Amino acid sequence: MAAIEWRSDLETGIAKIDNQHKEIFRRINDFLAACEQGKGKDELEKTLAFLTDYVQIHFKDEEDLQIQSKYPDYEAHRKQHQDFRKNIIEVQNKLKAEGASLATVLLVNRIVVNWLVAHIGRVDKAFAEYLKKQA
Repeated sequence: MAAIEWRSDLETGIAKIDNQHKEIFRRINDFLAACEQGKGKDELEKTLAFLTDYVQIHFKDEEDLQIQSKYPDYEAHRKQHQDFRKNIIEVQNKLKAEGASLATVLLVNRIVVNWLVAHIGRVDKAFAEYLKKQA
């Protein structure tokens, strides 16, 4: 699995949010590197624990900014965050039930990596554009 690269087109212009996104990318890349070395199963539980904790902080920071700025798409954005949390719980339950299988590793890649890039590139960028217009 190839590493996910942080690209300038993913930047929101909100330093705190961009730094959090970069940290998530870094941790995902650590996981993907472990997969390349055949150690993905060992890293899976650690990565999921990090994501579970870190996205709580990150999503709260984003949502607080949205509330403060009276972002009109707040509820839809918040719903996406809730869906992501549910997906992480689904993967954790699969991990508990089946162990760290290749299928679970691939599920993390699909759910986390694909969702993250799409969410930042579309939804978070839309919020950043809204903030710029409000300034």
